[in-house]
Amino acid sequence: MPLFFKIESIIEYERKIEKAFQERYKHQPSIIVRSPGRVNIIGEHTDYNDGFVLPAAIDKAAYFAIALRDDDEIHLAAEDLNETFSASVNELKPVGDVSWPNYILGAAAQFQKLNIRLQGFNAVLCSDVPIGAGLSSSAAVECAVIFALNELLQTKLDKFTMVKMAQKTEHEFAGVMCGIMDMFASMMGKKDHVIKLDCRSLEYEYVPFKLEGIKIVLLNTNVKHSLASSEYNTRRAECMQAVEWVKQHELQVNSLRDVTEYMLDKYVLPKSKLIDSRSRFIVQEIQRLQQGCEDLKKGNINALGKEMFATHEGLSSLYDVSCRELDFLVDFVKNNDAVIGARMMGGGFGGCTINLVKENEIENLITAVQPAYEAAMNLPLTYYIAGIEEGTSII
Repeated sequence: MPLFFKIESIIEYERKIEKAFQERYKHQPSIIVRSPGRVNIIGEHTDYNDGFVLPAAIDKAAYFAIALRDDDEIHLAAEDLNETFSASVNELKPVGDVSWPNYILGAAAQFQKLNIRLQGFNAVLCSDVPIGAGLSSSAAVECAVIFALNELLQTKLDKFTMVKMAQKTEHEFAGVMCGIMDMFASMMGKKDHVIKLDCRSLEYEYVPFKLEGIKIVLLNTNVKHSLASSEYNTRRAECMQAVEWVKQHELQVNSLRDVTEYMLDKYVLPKSKLIDSRSRFIVQEIQRLQQGCEDLKKGNINALGKEMFATHEGLSSLYDVSCRELDFLVDFVKNNDAVIGARMMGGGFGGCTINLVKENEIENLITAVQPAYEAAMNLPLTYYIAGIEEGTSII
């Protein structure tokens, strides 16, 4: 792999997809939409506990070129895969043999569910969001399609409605019962800002996050999330158990968002050290995220970095969703002055670590960590470099 992950400019991608559309359909697209992937800076496993998350849109995105047709036919092309797919607006349903059309067809189907008449269309998709790296490549596609169709069909849907449509696409056509964070970050992202999203009320605010001289570096363990889905369900159940025990004494408590460490000491720890560890991480993480936002407002990114390291320690030792490969990568960079903060990102048991790294030291960091990781784990280390960009928009 080259030392730096290649980042093509928006203009280059616009030209690439416009040319591909023209060659395939013999006419110009009506619009081209860019919709980004996302990272979550801090706030892991807090969404299903009514806490907060802190995502940001990144400078890697799905690009979707589209033009309406005069009939009911849908013609799709995935330029990066050199694959095509055809369907009809009258028979929109998930397809099993290839996955990528589902994100487009499912997004289109959401308009029909709102009793909006859907026309056929020609479309080309390409993307530089790495698949399987935890950057929400599917949410980027869903948001791109819905944003584009909203524009062409002149349905005047607001962004929040489109976010919820993208989430339903994931549920109904991809079969993934995900939360709303990925789509929210992709659609609502703002350059040089993170989004403090309240997972209970869905209220949000933009928090300044200017990465002057700093980049987001994702180090990919290349470990598959073999335990992620089963352990995810177990963690949810463990958190619910803690809430149930506390609620017997504190009637106002409905989720771990309402719980304090004092309550855990009094009502949970005496019953189960395991349940206490799980719930204590969540209570601390909710507090950490809120403190991290205050640090960012003061321009103190170093304090946020320390909170990221603390988050990883909690995910590893209290919530027990890390793995030796993730722990190796975080431990390796912990005492490196070029790394401001690092933690595992996502559900756990594999995937990437997210690192805030001084831009002029990235090459030295990769040169050091790559051979060390590959020797210790007997796995390849891949990586991606990202900045924070605008959310879904027409280009």
